[in-house]
Amino acid sequence: MTTDAEHDNADGAHAWRGTPAAGGHAQGVAFVARTPSEGLAMPPGGILVAPSTDPAWTPLFLRAGALVMEAGGYLSHGAIVAREFGIPAVVNVQGILRHIASGDMLEVDASRGTVRRVAAADSAAPDADQR
Repeated sequence: MTTDAEHDNADGAHAWRGTPAAGGHAQGVAFVARTPSEGLAMPPGGILVAPSTDPAWTPLFLRAGALVMEAGGYLSHGAIVAREFGIPAVVNVQGILRHIASGDMLEVDASRGTVRRVAAADSAAPDADQR
């Protein structure tokens, strides 16, 4: 039995479930950062995937299209700042850092608490409801 929240969709895409922390929907390229300094290279609109956050991560939220954290809850630093900045966030997505790599295309549905890796064909049409 695994503690990861991963499952396969019928289309073969991988999906994970976590805690919805800041509503909204975003699609973009994943940027995995384990420290705030690694996050400095994140392009604008990137989906920030991190183990957790603290105040040192806050400047990265200005560029992030969404936040996905492996740990944390509704009242964690990342969740609160994501709500203040108006970016979708899903937290407590257990095991996500083992499965996502920078450059993967992700769809984040922060209202439902889901993160899904999508194929390039799925991402051809831009998402009109980014936030």
